[in-house]
Amino acid sequence: MTTQIELGDITVDVVLKDIKNIHLSVYPPNGRVKISAPLRMDMDTIRIFAISRLGWIKKQQKKFQEQERETPREYLDLESHYVWGKRYLLKVIEVNEAPSVELKHSKMILRVRPGTDDKKKQAIIDSWYREQLKKAVPPLISRWEPLLGVKVERFFVQRMKTKWGSCNHKARNIRLNTELAKKPKECLEYTIVHEMAHILEPTHNSRFMSLMDQFMPKWQFCRDRLNQLPVRHEDWIY
Repeated sequence: MTTQIELGDITVDVVLKDIKNIHLSVYPPNGRVKISAPLRMDMDTIRIFAISRLGWIKKQQKKFQEQERETPREYLDLESHYVWGKRYLLKVIEVNEAPSVELKHSKMILRVRPGTDDKKKQAIIDSWYREQLKKAVPPLISRWEPLLGVKVERFFVQRMKTKWGSCNHKARNIRLNTELAKKPKECLEYTIVHEMAHILEPTHNSRFMSLMDQFMPKWQFCRDRLNQLPVRHEDWIY
């Protein structure tokens, strides 16, 4: 069951589900607000909950509105692409061989078969980014496991529209956004430490903040830098 409540100029989508706890989410790019609530929870209780979180909602909406977004990629020569925070200019070369991506000096060389369309070019580059991240993550996890005193059972790399990473603390798995391959490596390291710390403390409470302060004293600088960098253009469909 889906309905809406109005909080001044903010519309909140309310979805009643077979769940135990109430959840609040704010989604990019425009700050759409959604509350998932247990089936038996009445609307007055949900409204009071939303009002109590109004400050946080507005803060998240402001963050999304101010964050710069990339223009849509066209995969043309001299288009800017980023790898580990460094800017490269794209060079597309059509050849009758398997597609590939290579960094050479300040250029990202994309080799594709003649007639390859933009969608396929995007898929090739996205796959390449994913592989760069898969190579970079294991050494960082191995470095931080003994420092944090935790063990990551598995990590996953995938496109994520609303998060840089996530953690299943019970399974000890972490997920990382493929977009991190475009950001400076210290941003990747911060995200990994953040998600690994969630194995020790699942929520963003004072204990979690203390853990981050203890293990990575400059974590807030890394977080702010990451959130100020341009994010991928998306065609947002809800």
